[in-house]
Amino acid sequence: MNENEPMFGRCLPRNNLSFLVKDTFICNSLQRMATVKFRLKSASKRENTIYIYLSMGRGHLFEVRTGFAILPQDWQVKNGLPKQNTAENKVLYSDLKQLDSYVTDAINRGQSKGELIDKFWLEQKVFDCFNRVLKTDQEILVNHIQYIIDNAHTRIVRGRNTVGLSVSRVKGYQTFLSIVKQYQLHIKRTIRLTEISNLFVEDFTRWLLNTHKCAMSYAGKQIDNLKTVCTDAERLGIPVHPFARNIQSFTEANEDRYIITLSFEEQRLIREAKMPNNFLENARKWLLIGCELGQRGEDFLSVTANRFRQTNGFFTVDVLQKKTKKEVTIAVMKPDIIAILETAMPHQISLQKFNIYIKQVCKIAGLDELTQGYKVMLNTDKKRRKVFGKYPKWELITSHSCRRSFATNYYKKIATPILMGITGHSREGTFLKYINKHIDKDDNATLFALQYQKMMNG
Repeated sequence: MNENEPMFGRCLPRNNLSFLVKDTFICNSLQRMATVKFRLKSASKRENTIYIYLSMGRGHLFEVRTGFAILPQDWQVKNGLPKQNTAENKVLYSDLKQLDSYVTDAINRGQSKGELIDKFWLEQKVFDCFNRVLKTDQEILVNHIQYIIDNAHTRIVRGRNTVGLSVSRVKGYQTFLSIVKQYQLHIKRTIRLTEISNLFVEDFTRWLLNTHKCAMSYAGKQIDNLKTVCTDAERLGIPVHPFARNIQSFTEANEDRYIITLSFEEQRLIREAKMPNNFLENARKWLLIGCELGQRGEDFLSVTANRFRQTNGFFTVDVLQKKTKKEVTIAVMKPDIIAILETAMPHQISLQKFNIYIKQVCKIAGLDELTQGYKVMLNTDKKRRKVFGKYPKWELITSHSCRRSFATNYYKKIATPILMGITGHSREGTFLKYINKHIDKDDNATLFALQYQKMMNG
């Protein structure tokens, strides 16, 4: 190797003009072997296409056309390079060295960023190199998603004037990243932000619903994530497809939404049922507490004794909502819940175990009425999916039933703004989606009449 020849960011130097197996390097902590070489595939004596061959280790071999061709007699098989016997071949020699360097650098950058390196990635790099297309890594969809994840702690949350994404939002982006990578494997190419047209969104949606077997609302969340990523990229000056700003998310229609809640009577049955062991008794306490606090599972399960206090003569609980980072204070009025919080505080339990145990608690309590809803099941390829049907109610109970039970049971009994202050909802429309009943027009008319009479009577 010439002393003046740049290393082009390789982790280990190459020997001589090695574009063959000697072009192997190890990248930092990834310890991933990569081999780049050029070769002719045809035995024909006519002009042959030159291919670039990339090996990323056992089972990861990719080969694509370079767009160049050469006569076999002008090709050095040993070095994998053209002979420099003509002015034209000298230029070709230089072009292939440039491509080798470009691909090698891209591998180093791509591996550090978790970029999907495959045949289609290699094809794009060849195109980028020789077409002089000025593109940044963030123009690749998965790379910009990763950029958002990596910078989550310093991101400004629009509409809230806060800095830093919540843990749950970061997890949402991580899940979205995984889904996009699976979709790339399905379509066998790397997705760029400039490709996200209406046709792309339609195909991605069909794949989410029909192939990936996502529930309607879950698929809608991923489309919403797609729009958010595109909007963020455009805000940073990264080129995106013009359609991206018109992406429309979706959710289940009202008639298709099945919200599972526990009425006050059902909570009484749960409270009075005899549990056969301590871990179910512990889960029962958390279940009853959750139905009275109106918080997400991860929030009420993290409540400890030092979060209880007396406020204006009432027993209250302070909760920090992880998703929104809001602090809310809930007044606890039910004597049985106060008794649990004061004298028999349940021990900590994971959300996963809680969701398993409360189904058994509700089964023992006799909540076996056939109820329509979505049950999480494993399909044939061991992937979790929601399956709609009629099941014993206890099979449909989850931690989210607690939050929905609170909203449903106290709706129209307690002023909606007060309930929203407890649940942490910013918009009434979002809060009302938690209610296990349709808004009845006659009921609303009656409420207005009663409120009007109260107003006129002073």
